[in-house]
Amino acid sequence: MNPLYAAMPVSIFERMSLAAAAHGAVNLGQGFPDFGWPEPLVEEAARLLTHGSNQYPPSRGLPALRQSVADHYRRHQNLDLNADNVLITSGATEAIAAAIFALIEAGDEAIVIAPAYDAYAPLIRRAGGMVREVALRPPHWRINEAALAAAVTSRTRLLVLNNPHNPTGRLFDAAELAAVARVAEAHDLLVLADEVWEHVLPEERSFTPFAALPGMAVRTLKCGSAGKIFSLTGWKVGWLVAPPEIATLAAKAHQFLTFATAPNLQAAVAFGLGQDEWLPIMRRAFTRARDRLADALSKAGYALLPSEGTYFQCVDLTASGISLDDQAFATLAVEQAGVAVIPLSPFYEDAPAANLVRLCFAKKEETIVAGLAAMLRARELASG
Repeated sequence: MNPLYAAMPVSIFERMSLAAAAHGAVNLGQGFPDFGWPEPLVEEAARLLTHGSNQYPPSRGLPALRQSVADHYRRHQNLDLNADNVLITSGATEAIAAAIFALIEAGDEAIVIAPAYDAYAPLIRRAGGMVREVALRPPHWRINEAALAAAVTSRTRLLVLNNPHNPTGRLFDAAELAAVARVAEAHDLLVLADEVWEHVLPEERSFTPFAALPGMAVRTLKCGSAGKIFSLTGWKVGWLVAPPEIATLAAKAHQFLTFATAPNLQAAVAFGLGQDEWLPIMRRAFTRARDRLADALSKAGYALLPSEGTYFQCVDLTASGISLDDQAFATLAVEQAGVAVIPLSPFYEDAPAANLVRLCFAKKEETIVAGLAAMLRARELASG
């Protein structure tokens, strides 16, 4: 067997979701919402399925959607973009893949900040590259500039920055972003900015795109996701935003991955991106869900880390008085207590933090209530 295939385990999201289904458990693990999508957007997609095109669209994406993405970021993030900066992909993970396959050659290195979304490292290796991991440590999860700079070698070409950060829920501050920018500038690195959670923020937080930092627009490839913005993860409509020459290079890789994305969904997303009034409604709903889950978990004796972005909440098992490691607790929780959570250790390659689990709070009230009852059972079982 090719050792690269052997090194690619089944995703922790797939493992826990399959376990949830097998045991009839509430799934607070995999990050998909069961509420929050705008019904007019779904209705428009349904109309376009019947009355729009169902044939191959242009590989780079519908011109209307590419322009809508550029206009959206101009309004919300003051980025100077046009359609030439935008490549439409089948979800943000495909945007990440296209960027990595376009930029990484055999022997190149890419820096990944861990704990990291588990697609980054396998994609880098499939492109022939090598992964240089820089670990964040709980409970603060802060980026350390010296550690980042120390990971750079003469072969480093790309730095992957996920902000807001999955799985920790961190929203990196201005000082941390400036530190990443200094390292990128000093070593002439490109930055793959996975910013899919940019609108999934509690009401008290605001987001700064990496490309908006001085000098960073020319070296940033920004990934975005309609699935995250509109709580429609199954649509798999994403994009890559980059300087036109880099976007064109990524488009060459994209044409041999998925080639194109469903045209009716693209047209619906183009419509949705113009409805700015939907965003604060979504943010309020997720803020309420976060507070509901966090308050109840705290009252049940769980120790929580701050959730500043994404729709995830991390629990510190050790601080909660639970001696099990994250994977043992996750197994107990899904098999015996009836709730699926995500252990954080699989998001590291080296020296993982093994005392943390992640829960998704993008759920309806009844889902959260059932999940909380199961988390109480899991705590009793783990402490017994």
